Amino acid sequence: MAVLEASGLRKVYQGGDGGLIDVLAGVDLAVTRGEFVAIVGASGAGKSTLLHLLGALDRPSGGSVRLDGMAYETLPNEALAALRNRKLGFVFQFHHLLREFTALENVMMPLLIGGTAERTARSRAEELLAAVGLAGRMTHRPAQLSGGEQQRTAVARALAGDPLVILADEPSGNLDVHNSERLHELFSAVAREFETALVVVTHNRQLAARADRILSLDGGRLVPLSGAEAMS
Repeated sequence: MAVLEASGLRKVYQGGDGGLIDVLAGVDLAVTRGEFVAIVGASGAGKSTLLHLLGALDRPSGGSVRLDGMAYETLPNEALAALRNRKLGFVFQFHHLLREFTALENVMMPLLIGGTAERTARSRAEELLAAVGLAGRMTHRPAQLSGGEQQRTAVARALAGDPLVILADEPSGNLDVHNSERLHELFSAVAREFETALVVVTHNRQLAARADRILSLDGGRLVPLSGAEAMS
């Protein structure tokens, strides 16, 4: 059963000449629990737009998205935000950690905002930071962490609320080869060990090759690719 499902998803923008541009022209996607899906495609194809619609960060021009059986279009903004905060995690190209807080405090933050008791939030954050290889770096602030460590902290933060799905937009796009590979290994482990579905937009062929499925966004629609096609 799909935990995240898009059907006939469309997004239309008005161009500079007043004409309409179909960025997404009827996207269908179903992602099951613990599945790792990579979405590739040319720059400007609409990959980030699709991720924003899947993450309830924007409203589509047509079609529907359902998360855990709940249709986004039936929910008012407040209820949609609550669903997003409870059941989705996000990782972006830039980590967006709060500079004045430690890695531990950054991972605790979404739990505390959601009403989790401080002791419980601390225990969960410590567990997750250890799981991403940062047991010895919990008290460091972002400026004291390497780029790879910052991004792994962001992954731990995304996992804090035990989401059904993590959405990641070019997560290794700002990292060197070594740190990219460590992050790619972590994403594979997240899907397998936490049974969290992953939808990752990436230009990185090595990351895409680790996915259970690779889809190319082409002409506003998703097209399945083989691993060999993604690497070519």
